[in-house]
Amino acid sequence: MSVVKDKSFTFAIQIVDTYKFLTDNKKEYILSKQLLRSGTAIRALIREAQNAESKADFVHKMGIAQKECDETIYWIELLKETEYLDINKFKTLHYNATEVLKMLRSIIVTTKKTYNL
Repeated sequence: MSVVKDKSFTFAIQIVDTYKFLTDNKKEYILSKQLLRSGTAIRALIREAQNAESKADFVHKMGIAQKECDETIYWIELLKETEYLDINKFKTLHYNATEVLKMLRSIIVTTKKTYNL
């Protein structure tokens, strides 16, 4: 669990930095705000899941984090296709988001199997 916590926090920092870049340099305020919201929500939801009331609640909160991560990937792809992100920034963000998404999926599947949820 600590690996996904660390990676999602580092990713949230990258998202904040990207938001600053998009608003300051590209003067893009709408898509970047969506990216900021979903990209930073991932770690917040993981943190919330740590304090879940039950294993089912934990899985539910991690599932929401998974959805936010997938949405973040969409915004990253859209920002690349609309030429707000260059290929290098896109690759870095996309790779890191995909890594977090894979970890979240694995945690959810493992928890469901372990606790017969």
